[in-house]
Amino acid sequence: MPRPKCYRHVCGIPDKNYFKPRGIPASELEEVSLSLDEFEAIRLSDYEQLYQEEAAKRMNISRQTFGRIIGEARKKIADVLIKGKALKIAGGEVTLDEDARCGRGRRRKSENI
Repeated sequence: MPRPKCYRHVCGIPDKNYFKPRGIPASELEEVSLSLDEFEAIRLSDYEQLYQEEAAKRMNISRQTFGRIIGEARKKIADVLIKGKALKIAGGEVTLDEDARCGRGRRRKSENI
C-alpha cells in the first residue's frame, strides 16, 4: 500500500483555466487536464526560471517528485499544442500558500482544493 500523498504548495489558482484552439467549438475538441501542481511546476520552472531544487522547496516536495511533475506537465502541454486539443487547469492535492509571493505582487489565501 503506497503512502499517502502530501499536499503540494501552490501559489494560487490561475484566473484563466481553460485554453483551446481558436475557431473550433469546445464540444469537438479532446480535453487534456493539467493539475494545479503541474501548473505550479511549469510556473516555477519555466516562467520564474528557478532551478528544480528551489522550485521543489517552494512546493514542499522532493526534487525527484518535482522532476516527475514537470515532465508530465510538459508532456501534456506538448500534446495539446501539437494535436490541437483543449487544456483545462484544475484539480490536484494542493494547498494554497499564503506566505509565498505569486509573482503578481499579491498574496493568496490558504485553503485546500
